[in-house]
Formats: sequence, C-alpha cells, structure tokens
Amino acid sequence: MISNHLNLVEQRRGAAFDLSEQIAQYLAANGKIVQLESPPINPDPGKRSTKIDPETILKRRKPPITRAEREALRKLAEAL
Repeated sequence: MISNHLNLVEQRRGAAFDLSEQIAQYLAANGKIVQLESPPINPDPGKRSTKIDPETILKRRKPPITRAEREALRKLAEAL
C-alpha cells in the first residue's frame, strides 16, 4: 500500500531550508559556530543535603522481640 503522506525527510525539508538560511545570515554577520564536547550520557546524581530536619525523620518500626524474650515473658506471665 502506498502512503499519501510525505516521508519524514520531505516533511521537514522546509524547516531545514529555513534553518540553513538563518545559519548563513549568522555566519555572514561574523558569527562563529563552536562545537563543544557532548555532555556525559549518564550524569552524576545531584549532591544530597546533609541537613536533617527532626520533624521529618522517619519513625522506624521497633524490631520484633526475640524468641528468648518471648519465652521469658511467658514464664513471667505464668508466674503471675
């Protein structure tokens, strides 16, 4: 089946022509194009803050009691 749509190159040809005209005008006005090195693909993550707000500290769940503690509690309960 043949598509009625222009291919991607033809669709963008007008915008590319306009851009090339703008570049030519910039260079004619003594503009310089500098090609810099590209940024890293995976940049380093941002620095973490060292400030700790006491209002927002997570309230951790207490660890469950151990088997020995459970047995000691049972003995205390039986003694009562």
